[in-house]
Amino acid sequence: MAVTSEATTVWNGDLKSGSGTVSLDSSKAAQFPVTWAARSQGGTDITTPEELLGAAHSACFSMAFSNILTSFGNAPESIRVTAAVGFDPAQGVTGSHLTVEATVPGLSGEDFQRLADEAKATCPVSRALVGIPITLDARLV
Repeated sequence: MAVTSEATTVWNGDLKSGSGTVSLDSSKAAQFPVTWAARSQGGTDITTPEELLGAAHSACFSMAFSNILTSFGNAPESIRVTAAVGFDPAQGVTGSHLTVEATVPGLSGEDFQRLADEAKATCPVSRALVGIPITLDARLV
């Protein structure tokens, strides 16, 4: 069964002085303010499209990795994934760096790295981001 998820952004004003609100329509879980200043200069109280992309990438990778580990015969106790998505106003989205820490009983470090690489390559969000570099630091804890 295919699922479609929706989000809506309402933007007011021009790019540099305007602002918007992103609403997660399907889940109704949250609304987030967005501005060009936060996106191009950084900020701690307003989200960016790249932060939202990082949320999607980290969630997707976590699910894909959990499934791959379980299919391999080593269900994880926990997986923590941070996706750091870069943005340059002149270049756009410049890449996504995944930092992974996982507790997986009975799994060798070599298998862990190989399976993490497989999850990076097969996660649906990673596949959608094929136009940017995706890097991975994975650590078995």
